[in-house]
Amino acid sequence: MPKHFVSRMVGKLAAAKAGALTTILIKLFIKQYKIDMNEAQYSDPAHYKTFNEFFTRPLKEGVRPLTTEDDIITHPVDGAISQLGPIVEGQLIQAKNHNYSLQALLGGSEQDTAPFLGGDFATIYLAPKDYHRIHMPIDGTLSKMIYVPGDLFSVNPLTAQNVPNLFARNERVVAIFETEIGPLAMVLVGATIVASIETIWAGTVTPPAGKDVFSWNYKTSGENAITLKKGEEMGRFKLGSTVILAWGANKADIFDNQKPGTVTRMGTPFAKIDD
Repeated sequence: MPKHFVSRMVGKLAAAKAGALTTILIKLFIKQYKIDMNEAQYSDPAHYKTFNEFFTRPLKEGVRPLTTEDDIITHPVDGAISQLGPIVEGQLIQAKNHNYSLQALLGGSEQDTAPFLGGDFATIYLAPKDYHRIHMPIDGTLSKMIYVPGDLFSVNPLTAQNVPNLFARNERVVAIFETEIGPLAMVLVGATIVASIETIWAGTVTPPAGKDVFSWNYKTSGENAITLKKGEEMGRFKLGSTVILAWGANKADIFDNQKPGTVTRMGTPFAKIDD
């Protein structure tokens, strides 16, 4: 299947203002995936002019209370933990019997990879029913963004168990932030039918898709620095995918109750910063 072509065509349809047809599609989607519209700021499907507006719908204020303690790293998204744990010899766990390279995931640069070696990671899968805005798990100042071209395989759990190097093969956007625990990487992974990946500072990063790795460096001080507080939105998916977090060695400890399969809610505790 021509995954990029299909995904971009779906993206065009999702962005179309099709009136009653859009509302019908949204209602069918809500029914199919049992979406709780009581959490949405606008619960009426007819409010949304495009499917994308519905899919990236904001939530009501207070629906996702933010854990505000300074020493707590929070979940950046609604979803479910796919894998998590230590980064061992530069490798991350994808699924049972499947590891992949952190350096490949981040776009191939040894310099970008070095701060995370020996650290920890977590992969969180966003299902179609989930809230699809991505928020900061900790205060951070953007230092670099990397676009990495690739495939658009599905990223659901079944595919993760069967496609080697899945997350390092799919198209993705890497954001690296300077934080109190050192560099923090947030990797937004594309997938089949993901119409676009956006960040709040750059807008739509993809599409269009490219054939080369591109990177942008940002000033981390001064009036042009892009600093986001914990809980602030940093990006969004138009149709669901996966977020991968990574930080350096001995910086924070993931709570024991966080395991593969754990349902996540944006703003809830994920890890404790080391003293």
